[in-house]
Amino acid sequence: MAPGIVVKPGQGGTRVEIGCPHQRGILYAVRSQASWVCGDDLLHAHALAGFLRELLRLEEPRVEALLRRWGLYYRDLPVEGTPPSDPAP
Repeated sequence: MAPGIVVKPGQGGTRVEIGCPHQRGILYAVRSQASWVCGDDLLHAHALAGFLRELLRLEEPRVEALLRRWGLYYRDLPVEGTPPSDPAP
């Protein structure tokens, strides 16, 4: 496995290889109820962005703490061609 993040499209899904000298793993993205809308070339991006958006909407302190522990932050962005949503009060 090459270091960094490598996207490998395949038949029926996409493998995202994630690795460095200290840790490594593979994330599999396959068709599901929530990922039918994107083509095979963007299935992994659609699934990962949607998953992170929904995970953070849970507002679960343990999830938020774990993301902070690893220095990960996710911000949902507007989709091109759609009007921006009203900001939260």
